[in-house]
Amino acid sequence: MILVLEKGITQQKKSQLKSILAEQGCMVHEPGGSGQNILGVIGKNSLTREFLIAQEGVADVVPISTAYKLVSRQMKKEDTIIKIGNVEVGGNKITIIAGPCAIESREQAMIIAKEVKKYGATLFRGGAFKPRSSPYSFQGLEEEGLKILAEVREVTGLRVVTEITSPMHADLMMKYVDVIQIGARNMQNFELLKCAGRMGKPVVLKRGLASTIEEWLMSAEYIAAEGNTNIILCERGIRTFEPYTRNTLDLSAIPVLKQLTHLPVLIDPSHATGIREKVAPMSRAAIAAGADGLMIEVHHKPEEALSDGPQSLYPKQFGRLIRDIYVIAPVVGKQLIHDYTGYSAASPGSLSAESGKSREGKRVVYLGEQGTFSHKAAMQYFSSDVENYPVPSFRDIFENVKSDAAAFGIIPIENSLAGSIHENYDLLLEYELFITGELSLRVVHNLIAHQGVKIEDVKQILAPPPAFQQCRRFLDANPDMKIVPVNATGSAVKRISESGNMEDAAIGSVEAAELFCMTVLEEAIEDNPRNFTRFVVIEKQMAQEGIKNKSSIVFSTSNKPGSLFEVMKVFSENQINLVKLESRPIHGKPWQYMFYADLETDLTDSSASTDNVIKAIEQNTEFFKILGSYNCGNKRTE
Repeated sequence: MILVLEKGITQQKKSQLKSILAEQGCMVHEPGGSGQNILGVIGKNSLTREFLIAQEGVADVVPISTAYKLVSRQMKKEDTIIKIGNVEVGGNKITIIAGPCAIESREQAMIIAKEVKKYGATLFRGGAFKPRSSPYSFQGLEEEGLKILAEVREVTGLRVVTEITSPMHADLMMKYVDVIQIGARNMQNFELLKCAGRMGKPVVLKRGLASTIEEWLMSAEYIAAEGNTNIILCERGIRTFEPYTRNTLDLSAIPVLKQLTHLPVLIDPSHATGIREKVAPMSRAAIAAGADGLMIEVHHKPEEALSDGPQSLYPKQFGRLIRDIYVIAPVVGKQLIHDYTGYSAASPGSLSAESGKSREGKRVVYLGEQGTFSHKAAMQYFSSDVENYPVPSFRDIFENVKSDAAAFGIIPIENSLAGSIHENYDLLLEYELFITGELSLRVVHNLIAHQGVKIEDVKQILAPPPAFQQCRRFLDANPDMKIVPVNATGSAVKRISESGNMEDAAIGSVEAAELFCMTVLEEAIEDNPRNFTRFVVIEKQMAQEGIKNKSSIVFSTSNKPGSLFEVMKVFSENQINLVKLESRPIHGKPWQYMFYADLETDLTDSSASTDNVIKAIEQNTEFFKILGSYNCGNKRTE
C-alpha cells in the first residue's frame, strides 16, 4: 500500500515512521521523482489501515490492488528514467541498443561497435554467455567475451549490455559490464532474478516465450523486491502457432505496460521476427506505439555470424532505420538520443575540470515557464544532470550564455506552420555564440482552463503570438474569444492558474496543464497536425566533437546583379545541399539584406576541400560568418 505523508513532514519524523514499519516486518520504498511525499509499504503481515493512518505524519493510506507492487503505476505515477552513464532510458527519449547477437572476436566487436555508434546507437549489446537450444551450438566466449565488451566501452564510449545466464557469473558481470540482460528462457529463473536485484546494475528483462504480461511484471517485482528498480522491460515476441516469423511480436503490450507500470519498455524486433527484412517495419511500428527504445542485432558480415545471422541488419540498413526513427519520434512526443554534441557535452562522462564548471554548474536556459514547449525541448535534448532554467526573453537566453550564467541556451528558430522566428536570427548575428545542435519538436496545442469550465464560458485566451498563428482556424471559429498575447505558452497557463478567473483560457501543452493543475477543454487545436518547431542549442564555443553534418551560416553580398547567384554556385559546384535560405534586413541599411543559410555539410572540418569552399564563399560575399556546424540527426550518413 501507499502512505501519503503530511505536507511539511520532517526528515526525522519520516525516519521514525520507516523504523516503526521495519519493526513490523515491512519493506519500505520511497519512489523517486513522484512529486508527492509518499512511501510504499510492502510486507507479509497484514497491518490494518487504522494502524497505519494513526502513525504520526501519515495523511492517507492508499491500497495497491495489483500483485506486483514496486513496479506498478499505482506505486509511482511518473515514468522511471534509468541512467546508464550519460544515457537515459525512458521518459521522452528513445534509446537504441545495437550490436551482434554474440561476441565472436575482438575485431568483429570493434567493427560493429564503431558502425552502430556512427549511425546512432547509444548502448552496445553482445552476448558473452549464449544459452542455445542445441548443446552443440556456439555458446559464447564467456569471460573473454566480457573483456572484449569492456574494451569496446573504453574505445567507443558506448556502455555495454550482455546477458547473464547464471548467478555464478555475477562477479564477472559486476567487473566488466554496465547493464545485465535476463533472457526470455530465464524470465522465471527466480534465483537469477533475485541475484540481479542484489547486483544493483540496470537490468533488461525480456519477456518469456509464452508468458503473460502479469507473469512478466511479477518477474520484475522479484528484482525490485531486492532493492533494484532499475529495470527495463523488453518485449521480444511470444511463441504462437504462426510459422511465417520466428515469434509473434506483441506490440499491444506497449500501451498495456505503459498503463500498468512505470518502467521503460524496449522492443527487440530482431528476435521477434527472426527475419532481417521485417526488423525495420516492426521497429518503426514499435516507436509509433510508444516504445522507449529498441534492441537491434547488427552484424557487418551476417552470413558468417555464429549466431542469428539471418535476423541481423547490415550497418547501412541500421543507419537507414535510425534515420526513420529520428523522423517518427517527434510525432509521438519523443526524441531520439543521437550523438548530439550538446547532449554529450552535457553528459556526466564529458564534463571535466577543464570546462571550469562542475556538473552541477551546467545549466540550460529557455524561454518562459515550466511546461512550455521550450522547456520540453530542453528536457528532451539534455541529460538530467543539466539544470534547466527559464528566462523571460530570447535576449536573456543569449545574455545568460554570453556571461557564463548558463552553459547552454535553447531557442526556437522556425515553425513548420508559422515560419521563422526572426528575432532569434537577428540575435544569432548580434552575439558571438554558436549553434551546436538541433532537434525538432512536435507542437500540439490545447485549450486549457480551470476545472469545470465549459468552452462557451471562455471570454479570452492567453498565448504567445506564434501559437495564435498556428491555431488560426480555431480562433476564427470562436470570434468572441479575445486574444491576449504573452511571451510563452507556459506563462499563459501559469497566469490563468494564478488569476482564478474562470473566463480565461490559455493555449499550451498537456504537460503545462498538469503542472498547474488545469484541465484541457479542447485537444489539438492547431491548424495542421504537421506542426513542428525546430529548436537549436547555442553555446560560447563551436561544437568540437561528434557527428557534424549540418552548418548554419550568415552572409551579405554586394548590391549588383548575380551576386547571390555566385554564392549559390559555390554550393552547387561542391555538391553541397542547401536546405534553407532566409533573408533579413540589415539594421541601419535600408533595402540591404543578410542571408541565413543551412547547408548539409561540416564547414568546420580541416579538409582542403572545405577550406576551398570557405575561400570561395568569402570571395563572393562582403560579410560571412559560420554560426555553427552540428548534427541534425536526420541526414543519411553512408
